[in-house]
Amino acid sequence: MDRRFGAPFIPVHGTVSGHAAERPAEVAVVDADGTALTYAELWQRSGWTAAALAARGVRPGDRVAVALPRSARLVVALLGVARLGAAYVPLDLHAPRARLELLVGEARPVAVVAGDDPAALPEGPVRVQVPTAAPDAPVPDLPGVDADTPLYVGYTSGSTGRPKGAVITHGAVRSFTHAPEYCRVRPGDRVAALANPAFDATTFEVWNTLAAGATIVVLPDVMNLPMQEWAELLAGAKVTSMFLTTSLFDSIAREAPDAFHSVDNVLVGGEALDIERARRVLDHKPPRRLVHVYGPTETTTFATAFLCTGENLTDRSRVPLGAPVQETRLRVLDDRGRPVAPGGTGELHISGPQVAAGYLDAPELTDERFVVLDDGDRAYRSGDLVRLLDDGELEFVGRLDRQVKLRGFRIEPAEIERALLATGLVSAAVVEKTGDAAGGALVAFVLPTDPAHTEGLTARLAELLGERLPGYMVPTRWLVVADIPLNANGKTDRARLLERAEEAAGHAAAGHPDGDPEGPDGPPSSHGAGPLIELYAVLGELLRLDRVGPDDNFLELGGNSILALQATSRLRARGGIDLNPADLLFAETLAELADAGAAGPADTAR
Repeated sequence: MDRRFGAPFIPVHGTVSGHAAERPAEVAVVDADGTALTYAELWQRSGWTAAALAARGVRPGDRVAVALPRSARLVVALLGVARLGAAYVPLDLHAPRARLELLVGEARPVAVVAGDDPAALPEGPVRVQVPTAAPDAPVPDLPGVDADTPLYVGYTSGSTGRPKGAVITHGAVRSFTHAPEYCRVRPGDRVAALANPAFDATTFEVWNTLAAGATIVVLPDVMNLPMQEWAELLAGAKVTSMFLTTSLFDSIAREAPDAFHSVDNVLVGGEALDIERARRVLDHKPPRRLVHVYGPTETTTFATAFLCTGENLTDRSRVPLGAPVQETRLRVLDDRGRPVAPGGTGELHISGPQVAAGYLDAPELTDERFVVLDDGDRAYRSGDLVRLLDDGELEFVGRLDRQVKLRGFRIEPAEIERALLATGLVSAAVVEKTGDAAGGALVAFVLPTDPAHTEGLTARLAELLGERLPGYMVPTRWLVVADIPLNANGKTDRARLLERAEEAAGHAAAGHPDGDPEGPDGPPSSHGAGPLIELYAVLGELLRLDRVGPDDNFLELGGNSILALQATSRLRARGGIDLNPADLLFAETLAELADAGAAGPADTAR
């Protein structure tokens, strides 16, 4: 008997076993190519995976890296690792090799479940593929798993320059998935899988769905399809529930606010939700329920939820965090650990069965962030400053530390700064985030080691960072500075640096770096010809630049995947050049896109 759950503990994979026995023919997962696995087939193949891992020496309590894209194979692998009583460590296949090597070094998995290209992965762990037929080894019996047994380790950016792995237990996931009121999922429902497997939203997409006996529907990335085509695919797939990062939701809300009309539950989180974007969707054939969710990785994906309606957003300037989900408990405490009064601001402390066991092999950091409160409750110090409103709702204010969120990813600017210093090309570096949600970007201020040789410096720095860090951690704006300003306390004056960034952006937008209002090449419309002129205009609007030309690179201008989606959507709406977001993201220069647009999306898929 586990007193925390009021009954003998049944892990989430035990629930899946019940579905396989009681409703074996029900569809468990549909891959992006339409291939489907029933619950009986999913259970069988996950057993084969567990057997293959056991045959390679994996035992209960070990860690297994999983390096697979969003797919039915991924679901099979996660379930197979869980059945073995091991803990999976999801890897981001888009991360550079150096980053993967760092994560594998930190997690020390004994094996990695990989696809057909193991050469892309670090050396070390034994490689295992998801079997497509019964292995020679028998399927191991289900080991004894209790609420404290780790199920997975989720890595986030670390302020020390090293990533930190939150250890999430079976009990935490059981609590998270057990009949969630904020988003009820039932047998027959279809839940979209859109998240990067290394992002903790995968916990919702996979385990909430399987625990409910529903169907996981793997969808292609929004970036790979025209917006309207993706919206039609969403309706055709009969998706009933889905999670989107705030920046992706913002982009869709701006360009196609009625895209969610066929969905019952749309969950949005990762950054503060812009209230005007929420209202725009609510005013255009909205989903049945639009829910703002919030939660750090350390509290198993979601800790709060707020149902957005026209009525409960009335007279508000921000979307609140909402009420605690499941058995989560929230406290807003001041810097002396005392509860704040209504109207006050303090740090949000989160407790309950969804709180992680701690950080893997980091006892000091665990003790710092996972604390015991005066009433004996063990809580996670979120580092988020929130305001307790008079109606009892919580409103996000900011961070106690420098951590930022960009397109749903938690980023410690200090980790990027350390990576920049490690190049030896700069003697000082400061990284800040500018803008919000879809318009957010990282800007790096760098003081070169050799001020006499700065040509090509930022391009080289971006290249070196791209070899060590995930793409979302590589700044898209760079300013080479002659000094790092200090404030009255002798600390880096970040506000002044941001002012310099604004001044530089304004100067560039004015188009007269040498005093000529139009620059040496004339007005922006003179760059290129034909269909590209409209592209330059759209990019100028989105990036707030007056000069965009054929030799420019979209990413170097400050673009990102969300802005690429917005740009291509606007171009189609205006009847301009027909591009996919991937075309913008992969093109070396904008001049390359003339032929891509003429070919059309079907011929430019990447």
